[in-house]
Order: sequence, then structure tokens, then C-alpha cells
Amino acid sequence: MGLSTHVLDTMHGGPAAGMEVALYTTDGEAATLVKRFTLNSDGRSDGPLYDNHSIKVGTYRLVFDVADYFKARGVKLPEPNFLNKVSLDFGVAHTDQHYHVPLLVSPWSYSTYRGS
Repeated sequence: MGLSTHVLDTMHGGPAAGMEVALYTTDGEAATLVKRFTLNSDGRSDGPLYDNHSIKVGTYRLVFDVADYFKARGVKLPEPNFLNKVSLDFGVAHTDQHYHVPLLVSPWSYSTYRGS
């Protein structure tokens, strides 16, 4: 399946439907935008970000627009807010494997891991 992501809103206890996300390829400090997308009602993209045939060995970045998501949900955030965008840099070493990058997020914390 290549590359996928899933975001859970730990403040409200459910998927982060409507969160904006951007996917980049990276080369050192340089980043090239691949696509922007909005998470569906399950907190996922509507399809794989890359399939096994198009993903390449290399480094990538997912940027999650956390502050705008929580503001849209009516959460009063301080200015400046603690988390604005969460940027996750990760590497793909094996194109024959699935790379799932989940994000668990609140306005004040986040965690991630390599999922299955």
C-alpha cells in the first residue's frame, strides 16, 4: 500500500476530520510539495499518499495544520498557540513495505509511530 496517514484528535476522542495536511519529499533542508489534502471523516486521506509502485527510497515530510483544525472545532487557543503545524520528517528504506504514519494530537501535545 505504500504510504498512508491517520490523525486522531485526542482532545475530542475521535478522528481529526477536516484537518489540512501537506506531503513533501525532502533532500536535506530542501522540501518539494507533492500534494495537499484534507482528512476525511475517518481522519485519513481518501487513498494512499503513495502506492508501492510510486513510492521511492528517500525522506519525506508530513505537515499537519493542527492550530487551524482546533480553531475550526471552536477550541480557544492562546496567541501564539502552543502547536501551530506539526511537521514529521521520516525515511522510507523499503518500498516493498507499507509505511503508515499516524498522528495522535491535541492542542498541547502529539505523538507518532510507524504503524502497520
